[in-house]
Amino acid sequence: SASGQVELFDPLLGSDLPNGNAIHTNEPWNGEGNSLLQQLDGISNYLQPWYAGDCFPISLGGEHGILPPLVNAAKNHPLICNDLSKLTIVQIDAHADLRSQLDGEVYSHACAASRSLDLGVGKLLQVGIRAFSQEEYQTIASDDRITTFFASDTQNHSTGRDVWQQWLDTLSKIEGPVHLSIDIDGLDGSIVPATGTPVPGGLSYWQVVETIESLFNAQKATVISADVNEIVAQTDSPLTQFTAAMLTTKIVVNHFDAKDSGRWNSVTQQMGKNRMIGDSTFFQQEGGQ
Repeated sequence: SASGQVELFDPLLGSDLPNGNAIHTNEPWNGEGNSLLQQLDGISNYLQPWYAGDCFPISLGGEHGILPPLVNAAKNHPLICNDLSKLTIVQIDAHADLRSQLDGEVYSHACAASRSLDLGVGKLLQVGIRAFSQEEYQTIASDDRITTFFASDTQNHSTGRDVWQQWLDTLSKIEGPVHLSIDIDGLDGSIVPATGTPVPGGLSYWQVVETIESLFNAQKATVISADVNEIVAQTDSPLTQFTAAMLTTKIVVNHFDAKDSGRWNSVTQQMGKNRMIGDSTFFQQEGGQ
């Protein structure tokens, strides 16, 4: 319901959405499985047709455990051709999600980034991170595929502006296909209280918008898909849902701008029409990273 309250005009496009483009809302995934792994496999199978390169899928969740099946589905994209080492994940999150397991579950939401790297993802860029275990901290330090900008650095009142510019510079240098993953708790908990584990000291709304815009403006990168997750719907305060809807709209606007200005990779442009998964809710669980 929050998306129905979002203004359709954006100065970047100069007109109301869809601005001559097509937006398709697919039916939510509602499959079942005897195990979490079977459910995740079902999500991947459900999404694979949307990674044929003729559309820009945005998946709305749900917990962040959906990330590995999204990555697995992306193998079919023509810019990846079954080689996930070409893919960069840009992760906005309060949590590193780099645990090897949580309470014995290796496919927990707390392991989403680790399982994605296990699939062969080439690079993982993280920002907003401020809640992590010793194991995750050591993984960040030792795995050269991972670049993490901690919130304690980007939000520092003395030096944060310089560190934030380093983050934007890092985005501008990305090459190849990119998946953007936004865990809503990457934003400060005062902005997004309706999430499983809100954490203080996070990113501002405008920092996330700037991240989206900088990523889509990276000259050698092609954002092929995105997800926005970890929203726990509340009826008494729609702030979190509205924030998520506005950020999703910003992603759509920037994709259409990149497409219309010729920055969307020619391989995908040549495939014709554009569609978007607009409301695919895979899981919604109370409490989660």
